[in-house]
Amino acid sequence: MTQEARLREQICLLAKSMFDRGLTGGSTGNISARTDDGGLLVSPTGTSFGRLDPARLSRFDAKGTLIGGDPPTKEMPLHTAFYDTRSTAGAVVHLHSCHSVAWSMMPEVDADDFLPPLTPYGLMKLGRVKLLPFFLPGDPAMGEAVRGLAGKRSAVMLAHHGPVVAGKDIEAACNAIEELEETARLAMLTLGQSPRMLTPDQISQVVTKFNVEWGA
Repeated sequence: MTQEARLREQICLLAKSMFDRGLTGGSTGNISARTDDGGLLVSPTGTSFGRLDPARLSRFDAKGTLIGGDPPTKEMPLHTAFYDTRSTAGAVVHLHSCHSVAWSMMPEVDADDFLPPLTPYGLMKLGRVKLLPFFLPGDPAMGEAVRGLAGKRSAVMLAHHGPVVAGKDIEAACNAIEELEETARLAMLTLGQSPRMLTPDQISQVVTKFNVEWGA
């Protein structure tokens, strides 16, 4: 099996795992990964994470030209914005995950630091997450908003919509976006109960020990 064939299978396997566990439903969400030749494999438009076909993934060459597969997700501007601004990005995942969307609606959320510091794992896998405002689905302005961050964040949350995370590879991106949803779930579960957060000193220790990219 070639590297690209393995990557196609891995994309579909991880997408189905997230779908089966309710992290995104229906035909929501999209996923992409870099190929060895600098191109991209992308989930097609209107497809379900639970039923992706490895052979029908959208295939782009290194110049960004669609050269095979079905038409890609309408959220391509989000994906290309991360790839263009973050040299370490090897994959991008976007979900419509319930708890993170719910948390994006809460008035106390800090737009510059979307996730509260409840556990070290959200910090380790995501750094600081930027909450972006509401955009119409498919609006290219979402990609421009990501570009405006100049590569300083590996993850953003689209208000009323869902998270988008870039990782070094497809597995890292999926693990990170799952951690984002779990942290948002904890935030919703403890909402109004004044939970003890990690202290500034504890946050500093995590950032230093695990070399966390703590974007401005």
